Amino acid sequence: MSIHNTFEGAQFIATIADIVKENGITLQVGTNFTEYAEIIECERVAQPLGVPFDNRRTHIDSSNGFWIIGRDIEGELIHTQALRLIDLAGLSLSNYLVERFTDFPPVGIDLDFARSRYHPGPGARSMFGAVCYHGEFWLKDCYRGTGISSVLARFALVSSLLKWSPDYVIGFMPRPIAFKGLAEREGYMHAEPGCLYWHRSDSEKILEGFMVWMGREDIKHILGIPLHGLVS
Repeated sequence: MSIHNTFEGAQFIATIADIVKENGITLQVGTNFTEYAEIIECERVAQPLGVPFDNRRTHIDSSNGFWIIGRDIEGELIHTQALRLIDLAGLSLSNYLVERFTDFPPVGIDLDFARSRYHPGPGARSMFGAVCYHGEFWLKDCYRGTGISSVLARFALVSSLLKWSPDYVIGFMPRPIAFKGLAEREGYMHAEPGCLYWHRSDSEKILEGFMVWMGREDIKHILGIPLHGLVS
């Protein structure tokens, strides 16, 4: 990433910091995933910790991941998200996920992994290099609909650009949430439906997952989009 884009990214981050502060939110960025697991277990009881960010089940530390939490003026946890690098080992993202998609399951659902399927879209087939996975996005109910989610998601995307300059950032999103426009609100410029089909163990219902993604140039593009007006 060029010096110009680094400076522009730092300015973008500073603007976001001002916006969240004006809304009574304090952000903390960390790389200790033992600490993060403790925060989730104690303070985000409605949504368990996702497998990709649980260092008891996968290798994640300061070399390949970071997390973001937000607290209100009373110190209560109101927001989480996290990012990690995926080691593709020279494979395309689609070939990697054919074997490893079960490493990225939706949380809080009893799944039948044997019947679940990954169906790569054209984007995943063309992705090589440094890929960053974005997950754990949670926002307390009273902040939803305010637009603050748009700012917080952009904070994570640009932070990944400054930290790793990945070729791509990806995330997975259940169809009902994708249909509500969350990907667009978060700033994602690409979405591929029918990417994941999760079978439940306790019923015949199937949960369809979208893959949302941004290329490095897409993330650089959002640096030029004004933040004003996103938050009500």
